[in-house]
Amino acid sequence: MRGMRATWGSKLYADFLPTLDELPIARLRAGGAIILGKTNCPEFTLQGYTDNLLFGPTRNPWNLALTPGGSSGGAVAAVSAGFGPIATGTDGGGSIRRPASHTGLVGLKPSRGRVPRSDGFPTILLDFETIGPIARTVADVVLTMQAISDWDARDALSVMFVDHPFQVPAASSLRILYLPRFGASPVDPEIADSVASAVQDLAGLGHRVEEGNIPFDIDGVSQAWPVFSQAGLAWLIRSQADWCGKVTPAIEQMAASGLAITAADYYAALDTVGRLRCALSVFFARNDIIITPTAAALPWPATEVFPPIIAGQKVSPRGHAVFTAFANMAGCPGINVPGAPSSSGLPIGFQLVAAPGKDGLLCAIAEQYESARPWADRWPSL
Repeated sequence: MRGMRATWGSKLYADFLPTLDELPIARLRAGGAIILGKTNCPEFTLQGYTDNLLFGPTRNPWNLALTPGGSSGGAVAAVSAGFGPIATGTDGGGSIRRPASHTGLVGLKPSRGRVPRSDGFPTILLDFETIGPIARTVADVVLTMQAISDWDARDALSVMFVDHPFQVPAASSLRILYLPRFGASPVDPEIADSVASAVQDLAGLGHRVEEGNIPFDIDGVSQAWPVFSQAGLAWLIRSQADWCGKVTPAIEQMAASGLAITAADYYAALDTVGRLRCALSVFFARNDIIITPTAAALPWPATEVFPPIIAGQKVSPRGHAVFTAFANMAGCPGINVPGAPSSSGLPIGFQLVAAPGKDGLLCAIAEQYESARPWADRWPSL
């Protein structure tokens, strides 16, 4: 299986045959994992649905007319359909958690540096993107993390974990902040009801859950996010001499926007990241968990880039994705946990976010919730 084609969803890498596994995959292979293959993703994993010029759209096993989301859309579709028990995905702004929400799976975005990386594709989202596991159960997520999370000198970000191996503590009573929405951004009513029900369940399990204010500047996060994604893409595209005519119009437009970003714009976005990390550091000194919806919208048609309307309101291309990017920018771990499904049976998940390094704590509370409200026997009708 070595030398398996790795395209990153782009014609620019259509014939790319890597000579090495990326480090987490090498660790899984060395531990005895059987690698079935690679799964589909949007071009450069920069969009919240899964379609590209090489392979076309990936469809949601729960309803083949709909998207599984993205960018780890192929990964969640494979696990949800039963191709295998686990997949790995990358998450730079919610690309593990939102697709897991759309397909009824557990998806963990580890803390920055928790899963070391080397020998992979170029980094275009600073230190926001991590590799993490997608599975049907929390136990399989934990098993995967135990295989891939030891520190490695080739990734300087992982050095902070040299004396802190991944562990799942015993579940205890936690202080949880419930954020049902971010500002005026709309949330599908069925998602809102499902997450509210999960909040009640968590309170019933002995956790102190209180609804409150967002402990950081969500508008600043929203404004800074495209600066990093567009500038990173522009840098990547500029290094490819033959890129003209080989990328989608959306990616070409993103790259053009990135080339127009000034150094002052970029520095302002970096300042926003610094202030976000400081605000959450203060928050997590007195609190344990933030709970939000994972996605603001149910899955939408598979060939459409984003849902234009949520709860009767027009939204921007990332209107469905408002809840996830802050965890990436802050370096926090985040996990999607399956909750009560929609009236039509579509999966709905909720997101738990903790302080950097508290990946095991997220798995502990997710496992506790799974024991109380099991979901592993929910399968799409294929």
